[in-house]
Amino acid sequence: MAENEKLQIIRHSCAHVMAEAVKHIFPGTKIAIGPAIENGFYYDFDFPTDHKITEDDFAAVEKEMRKIISSGAEFVRKEISKDEALKIFADEPYKVEIINDLPQDATISTYEQDGYIDLCRGPHVATTKEINAQAFKLQKIAGAYWRGDSDRPMLTRVYALCFEKPNELKEYLEMLAEAEKRDHRKLGVEMDLFHLEPEDPGQIFWHPNGWTIYTVIQDYMRKMVRRDGYQEVNTPAIMPRTLWERSGHWGHYQRNMFITESEKRLFAIKPMNCPGALEIFKSRLRTYKDLPMRLAEFGHDVRNEPSGTLHGIMRVRGFVQDDAHIICTEEQVAAEVAKFCKLLKRVYHDFGFEDLVVKFSTMPEDHVGDLATWQRAEKALSDACHEAGLDYEIQPGEGAFYGP
Repeated sequence: MAENEKLQIIRHSCAHVMAEAVKHIFPGTKIAIGPAIENGFYYDFDFPTDHKITEDDFAAVEKEMRKIISSGAEFVRKEISKDEALKIFADEPYKVEIINDLPQDATISTYEQDGYIDLCRGPHVATTKEINAQAFKLQKIAGAYWRGDSDRPMLTRVYALCFEKPNELKEYLEMLAEAEKRDHRKLGVEMDLFHLEPEDPGQIFWHPNGWTIYTVIQDYMRKMVRRDGYQEVNTPAIMPRTLWERSGHWGHYQRNMFITESEKRLFAIKPMNCPGALEIFKSRLRTYKDLPMRLAEFGHDVRNEPSGTLHGIMRVRGFVQDDAHIICTEEQVAAEVAKFCKLLKRVYHDFGFEDLVVKFSTMPEDHVGDLATWQRAEKALSDACHEAGLDYEIQPGEGAFYGP
């Protein structure tokens, strides 16, 4: 067994132990899912309204986990029918939903340790003693919608770190402590660059020092794109529903848009700049001589991101995209993308980034346009990457709804 695979099995097994400990300490808690992740695992819980877990409870949960681990209980796998599974988990609504989504003839497995039973494909360690009682630590709590759907219940996600040996946990915690000293949210305040206001999540308040740095970078980018043949434009921050319907955003992206009303008409604050650039192109008759038409925009955009996903100035609601749209013939696509890739490499080089990781996102399930058009577009982008000397990783189904 590969070392990483063994560690993932330990982590997933430890997640079951944490779920058992939580159920002991917080009777009535409902369990959802608990996968292994990088550096540890998490488990999603639905706690009773009168007793929800806080970080103050972590020590008690960890103590209970060590007690379970020391028992040396076996992880016992059992295969059962769908009907049996529904009976066993009748009091666990999230497990019942998972089971109901399975085919009637599906082979369902459970794992049981120390009297705690969970729905799971496995595998797990043989006994709890294979989990080092000093190599895990509960880390933090976050909110997580059931199945990632904001219309479903908000569950409590408990994250934990887990390693094979105590010294690996110690080294990782030391690394986190060092990283915290360099956290951009902390440095931003200390250096009087910007601050984030809890009452206005995901929006950045730039102070004079920070805005000076910002405008220097923006001036640099403005010079670079002009030199590369782009013309700068600026489009409205608020545009009508009809325009967003025409672009496809209303049908495919509406949940991430801030919507407002004026004079009985619906408008949306723009989450991206694409429709604005196309309106400029459409504003007059163009000929092939106008192409390629390269339009650059420092577009102020706003997206209604869930508050739980926000992170400093790295993941926000309000931001400026150094954005560009190139209108060209189909035959010009590969050359234009290759030209852009070379600009991208020059810019990253100037900021000290030499080793780039390029990810190629292909057609998602929710998309506009026919398969043949997508295939042509993906081939053109792939050819352009090769021409620009960029290797890439495929991200299946991760493209935007309107293109790869």
